[in-house]
Amino acid sequence: MNRRELREHIFKMLFRADFYEGEEQEAQLELYLQGEEEESGQEIKESDKEYMLEKTKAIIAALKPIDEVINQASENWKTARMGKVDLTILRLAVYEIHYDKDIPEKVAINEAVELSKKYGMEDTFAFVNGVLAKVCKQNK
Repeated sequence: MNRRELREHIFKMLFRADFYEGEEQEAQLELYLQGEEEESGQEIKESDKEYMLEKTKAIIAALKPIDEVINQASENWKTARMGKVDLTILRLAVYEIHYDKDIPEKVAINEAVELSKKYGMEDTFAFVNGVLAKVCKQNK
């Protein structure tokens, strides 16, 4: 799988995980991977599974500081008011900007915008782009 495909799966896993807690959340991540294999009829490489699970869990573990960054960067739109799709995309991108040094800021923003065009509402991409631009500005 390429990075874009991995990122999209991580987005879906994060979105799904947001509705569960604890052991049930863990089980849902595994169920997601099983469902993807069944749907595609292809086995996901073990290294890809590990990467997706590790990154998803790392993002979940860092949600509090990630949400603080998002809340500081978004004017009049705190995380509690955001749609789940928008929030999940922002969480993934903020994680990549702040914690994943292998991914350049511009790539994280571009990929977040692409995800928002695919999964968000009509203007989601502009909102995501604006918030992430402020996140990057604050990061410097």
